[in-house]
Amino acid sequence: MTPRTLPMTVPAQDLPPRVRIHEVGARDGLQNEKAVVPTEVKAEFIHRLAASGLTSIEATSFVHPKWVPQLADAEDLFPRLADIEGVALPVLVPNERGLDRALALGARRIAVFGSATETFAARNLNRTVDESLAMFEPVVARAKADKVHVRGYLSMCFGDPWEGPVPVHQVVRVAKALMDLGCDELSLGDTIGVATPGHVQDLLSELNEEGVRTDAIGVHFHDTYGQALSNTLAALQHGVTTVDASAGGLGGCPYAKSATGNLATEDLVWMLEGLGIETGVDLDALTATSVWLAEQLGRPSPSRTVRALSVR
Repeated sequence: MTPRTLPMTVPAQDLPPRVRIHEVGARDGLQNEKAVVPTEVKAEFIHRLAASGLTSIEATSFVHPKWVPQLADAEDLFPRLADIEGVALPVLVPNERGLDRALALGARRIAVFGSATETFAARNLNRTVDESLAMFEPVVARAKADKVHVRGYLSMCFGDPWEGPVPVHQVVRVAKALMDLGCDELSLGDTIGVATPGHVQDLLSELNEEGVRTDAIGVHFHDTYGQALSNTLAALQHGVTTVDASAGGLGGCPYAKSATGNLATEDLVWMLEGLGIETGVDLDALTATSVWLAEQLGRPSPSRTVRALSVR
């Protein structure tokens, strides 16, 4: 293969020197697949992601198999990752039972998944927004008492397929409540991909005014309208240094049918390399991993960067 010389690095002003990519393909990506991916393929996928230089890889979810059968093998998968060193392997837990299962396997990083809107909370969690926060409270408290890192996901931060536009103050209220529970970081989810750059910066500014620090915020964009990279750049300009992405652009949301794939990790790395922002990720190795997984899934990767680099 011809050595890659592009993209040319042209730094822009007032951007962070380094970005931490929080890879969600193995959890958020694979949970949206119609077919159940074999456990050994998932384990190989995560090992390959780690070998590419990613240092934060969400491994699986300890949700009841009835709700997400694609991740029913969490107890089998997680021990297969024990030989991965120097990489954070957070897992999603929906409640105290999920926390028990995760802690029993030695998980040291967990995530809870909330909603900024009532309709999605009802459909995804079968609870109101406030009832879901009450459910998370003992989960976060127990995790923090055990010195376990907690990430709080907040979905529907920019728009909801049932409720439409979501007022910024509504998102800020729930976001602040999650952080007040004791979460170490907050991931803002554009679940159906309707955010635009000005909206992103407005929400970030409002969160700052309510005491949520920028260095505790991550962004999680979907590319439904082709806005994920522009929204990411807007977040970087605000000072955000944690960006969620999914290798090969895998994913969506099984509870929101208008949610298409996540921001592809390769597309993100290409942009960051061009801006001179460090990630520690080997783009060629990551691309090869997504090509390999696409072969396992029997369909091409939706990532534009994967498609471009895999034919050179």
